[in-house]
Amino acid sequence: MRSNGFTLAAITIALAACSKGAEQKAAATGGKSFHIAMIAKSSTNPVFLSARTGAEAAAAELSRSMGIDIKIDWLTPPTEDGQVQAQRVAQAVNDGANAILISASDVGKTTGAINDAVDRDVPVMMFDSDAPGSKRFAFYGGDDMAIGQQVMAELATQMGGKGTVAILAGNQNAPNLQKRVEGVKEEAKKYPGIKILGVFNHIETPQEAAAEVIRAQNANHEIQGWAMIGGWPLFTGALLTELDPAKVKIVAVDGLPPELPYVEKGLAPVLLAQPTYLWGDVSVRTIMDHVYLKKPVPERIEMKLVRVSKDNLGAWARQLKAWGFDGIDPKYLALPK
Repeated sequence: MRSNGFTLAAITIALAACSKGAEQKAAATGGKSFHIAMIAKSSTNPVFLSARTGAEAAAAELSRSMGIDIKIDWLTPPTEDGQVQAQRVAQAVNDGANAILISASDVGKTTGAINDAVDRDVPVMMFDSDAPGSKRFAFYGGDDMAIGQQVMAELATQMGGKGTVAILAGNQNAPNLQKRVEGVKEEAKKYPGIKILGVFNHIETPQEAAAEVIRAQNANHEIQGWAMIGGWPLFTGALLTELDPAKVKIVAVDGLPPELPYVEKGLAPVLLAQPTYLWGDVSVRTIMDHVYLKKPVPERIEMKLVRVSKDNLGAWARQLKAWGFDGIDPKYLALPK
């Protein structure tokens, strides 16, 4: 189930194919504009900021190739709130958005708003966290059950197949995270020596996540491994000083610049990086293909994780830089392939 740095070549090919139709059909459009409302889960979560960067870069490229002014209207709430997301969907419709791109914090609170938008002729695409029972036309993201299984399989390998594990799980109402937790637990059944201590939810900010890990670790000294279905606490350096890599191992989803020191220090020997930049890039291209060019697109576009370890840390750092990320320590960029 592992993916590695070489999967980036496949991603690049897929992107080229996705945009080819748009470029072939590009024509004079009389200076038309096309507005995509983007509603991620939280504007303070770095993974969604990278998705915004990808969306805006794709919009700029396609604006040039298609002769149309494509704008990304960032309507993401500052913190996770499904009700606010639903309100932002309604706002986008009322403001005349041509399409909506959303990652659902709470499917129960957003599905009705999504359906209402579609009923009012505003197409909706999902990324990262789906609302499969809604009228959205497509979803770009991972197989969350498989992601959870992959996290646990990697962690079990790092722990030699035995020890006590805690699951860091973020927002308990997020459907994609619920599936990942399920995947972790299912995979753990394959390892008789692994014990799941419990699931720890938290507000999805780096500070809150790190505080929850430290609290849980102090209350449960037997924890030897953390299955993090999101990399929230690794966006701070707090755990680098609080946890001993000789006693505790972490495997986490995500692999953005602030998290790379955890790989270097061996506290997180493996990160399963989501190509979060592509959440925006692929989704915008798909929206333009389907909504503007009236082309059929897959209902589900699969996202593959990239396995990041010391072996490909330099290659991944350079990929992040190519995607426009800053704050990358130059020593990682200088590492060999």
